[in-house]
Amino acid sequence: MSRSTTRICSGGERTNFYDDITNKIITELEKGRFPWVQPWDAPSAKAQLAMPKNASTNRAYSGINVLILWGEVIEKTYTGQSWLTFRQALALGGHVRKGERGTTVVYADRFVPDDARRRAAQSGGEARAIPFLKRFTVFNMDQIDDLPDELATVAPPPPPGTIEPRVEALIKATGIDFRIGGNRAYYMPSQDFVQVPPPPAFFEPINWHRTALHELGHASGHSSRLNRDLSGSFGSRKYAFEELVAEMNAAFCCASLGITPTVRHADYLASWLEVLREDNRAIVRAASLASKAADYLLGFLPETGVVTSTAGRAAA
Repeated sequence: MSRSTTRICSGGERTNFYDDITNKIITELEKGRFPWVQPWDAPSAKAQLAMPKNASTNRAYSGINVLILWGEVIEKTYTGQSWLTFRQALALGGHVRKGERGTTVVYADRFVPDDARRRAAQSGGEARAIPFLKRFTVFNMDQIDDLPDELATVAPPPPPGTIEPRVEALIKATGIDFRIGGNRAYYMPSQDFVQVPPPPAFFEPINWHRTALHELGHASGHSSRLNRDLSGSFGSRKYAFEELVAEMNAAFCCASLGITPTVRHADYLASWLEVLREDNRAIVRAASLASKAADYLLGFLPETGVVTSTAGRAAA
């Protein structure tokens, strides 16, 4: 049985992780499937749309972990989005069923070795931080028996009529210049405003919300906000990367708000594949930046019981 593991990965192991997850994402994209827009309304999908979370700490997973866990929920047809490590399940009185295989998620951060800190103090220089990954094995609640009833209960879907007003409130609360009109959706970095066609212009109105959150995702990168690099010209790698960030941000925001958009047209599929094939860390970086963008935007919402943060890079 796979038990929860925590360890610092070597450079080679980090490379293997980046290769593994990037290759998996490329495979999905080549099949025309978008890992950040799951088919939650498909007959095979049993779980409700939501951000995956740790059932013990109640913290939402973020970055690449969202894509990893969403993919597992769809592939294994789990009925919920809550996860626990082996030890957390035991601490709550539960037991991972014999033969169940866990899912690997990661915590990425940097640390300064003591030797480097001492040398920097002696020389008056700056100690260099070293990146590291910790891997954790988590199990979906469907894989665990004997958990308390309050944990095993699946949360009901959000009440009808409460989703669209929250998006409207979010747009107003951000203070971003948001204009409705015209025949195309875009963000203008030089003038710092978003423009989106009116909802009736969309064949499926639910997709207006996804588009609005996508463009707000771009706006979150302005120098006065999260200060991402928005300098890429149309057709460039930088442009494609930023589109990837905004697209996943919209997916994360929709999941947090309980909005289920349809699959986005593959406007940038070829350029995304090119970016991912060239850089095996691009999808991890993009997912991390998308989580930060979603956290920034959702942070403007009042606390009403809906998960409004994908923060906390810790895997468990």
